[in-house]
Amino acid sequence: MTAIEIPQWQGSSSPRARLLADGAARLAALVPTGLRVPVAGHAGGEAAGVRALDVLRANLEAARAVLDDDSPTIVVGGDCGVELAPVERAAEIHGDRLTVVWFDAHGDLNSPASSPSRAFHGMVLRALLGEGPPGLSPRRAIRPDQVVLAGARALDPAEHEFVAAHGIRHVPAAELTGLAESVRTPAVYVHIDLDVLDPAEFGSVGFPEPGGVTPDALLAAVRGLAARSTVAGLGITEYQPADPRDEETLASLVPALVDAVR
Repeated sequence: MTAIEIPQWQGSSSPRARLLADGAARLAALVPTGLRVPVAGHAGGEAAGVRALDVLRANLEAARAVLDDDSPTIVVGGDCGVELAPVERAAEIHGDRLTVVWFDAHGDLNSPASSPSRAFHGMVLRALLGEGPPGLSPRRAIRPDQVVLAGARALDPAEHEFVAAHGIRHVPAAELTGLAESVRTPAVYVHIDLDVLDPAEFGSVGFPEPGGVTPDALLAAVRGLAARSTVAGLGITEYQPADPRDEETLASLVPALVDAVR
């Protein structure tokens, strides 16, 4: 697998979003990555209801240039918006044979019209489903039946409506032991926003939400997926370094996740 660092922070609405670049570098040291996408350093401007739209478009093209081959990827970010290019690429390679398992406390299913923050990290999964902002749409979209929300527990009202209207599968944090059985495709892309973890176990994220999973439960779930399907890619995102104890948690968790998917 090819390991890639994408230190994008402009897609986040966190007041400490710039720490995501440092978080990406620390995650990259644990993988370790072989490549680093050169992303913009400035905040960018808002357009079409999306913060930093111009910067995010440029970052997307830079990521596409690095990801333009058929190798499975391990991507470390950065905000969740970094997943647009690698999931897009996995969909181009595997087509209908792909399931995207979205480990995240949030749905990331807002549109520019529904987003309360106008931050793209809360829109990226909606974009991957073909409803992205101008210039932030995938070359190949996935369908709602190719998505499983895993551990989500803080959806906005519009996201609840979207999930219900499109029949998107949702496996709560307490039921991850049955997650692998819900995936019936030969290939799986595993997205991990670290806020899927319970804040009592790991709190160095922008938007912690109670009721999350333990590191052991997350690792077991990923191992279960890898045992049943080919892993087309793994993304680990949204680390905002704050607590040395969280750094210790990642020092054991991240290499174990990488070993599981490899």
